Amino acid sequence: MIKFWENDRFKLHCTQPDSIELKCQYGEHSDLHEIMLKNIRLYLDRQASSVFRYFYEQFFIFFLGWIPTLIGIALRALFYRLILHMEGFAAVENNVRLRFTDHIKLGSGVYLDQGAYLHACPRGIDIGRGTIVMHGAILHVYNFRNLPHAGIKIGCDSLIGEYSVIRGQGGVQIGDRVYTSPFTQIISVNHVFEDPKRPFVEQGITAEGIIIEDDVWLGAGAIVTDGVRIGKGAVIAAGAVVTGNVAPHTVVGGVPAKPIKAIDGANVSKPDRHIYYSPKDGIL
Repeated sequence: MIKFWENDRFKLHCTQPDSIELKCQYGEHSDLHEIMLKNIRLYLDRQASSVFRYFYEQFFIFFLGWIPTLIGIALRALFYRLILHMEGFAAVENNVRLRFTDHIKLGSGVYLDQGAYLHACPRGIDIGRGTIVMHGAILHVYNFRNLPHAGIKIGCDSLIGEYSVIRGQGGVQIGDRVYTSPFTQIISVNHVFEDPKRPFVEQGITAEGIIIEDDVWLGAGAIVTDGVRIGKGAVIAAGAVVTGNVAPHTVVGGVPAKPIKAIDGANVSKPDRHIYYSPKDGIL
């Protein structure tokens, strides 16, 4: 007998490897066909709101999602509003991966860079006007347990840096003008692992949610854990692991993150540095 796969929950044995029909054992007796159908249904359930929605969304993504340059951006701005909620004009680059698009809302002027991944499993992703989601960023609600507060909401004129990860099981609310540097992680979920006699995957999760108020800057590689609130105007140093609330206008750093200094305006004027500003309304 040839053994293909075995663990505590799944056993698959083949007595006739060259036969079309395989004799399988999966809990109670079943056949490979039933197992495959079950896995296909599970896959579809985690890709779209329904089987119809899956093929409807994939039709547009298959034919339009790969087209580069301004031509592709224009076509997606025109036709993607048929599969997601788009206010005004939003720019979606090629090779952006979108799932549960009927739960995605893009404000006017939103930009999704190449390689971004938005998975809006029910409760959705809402991105405010003028916000930029950079290359490789992942916004994943990942709500397959009917969590009551799951979702990701980002305010206006914010920036999600390259390869940042936002997981929204407990709900993530990000304010206006919030910048996350590359490789930041905002994870609104924790595994329970207190019982040493059981695998942690069988002990459930907690999902309290994360709130990041307006005008917060997260340095490269910073991690924000579940249950945290970061106050307005705070700065999170590169590599910090934030496990507790951060007061407004405070710089924190370290593992776990601790206050470094208050932002009190004492160093607003430094004659030895040159500051550059973004162009706005023709004024530098």
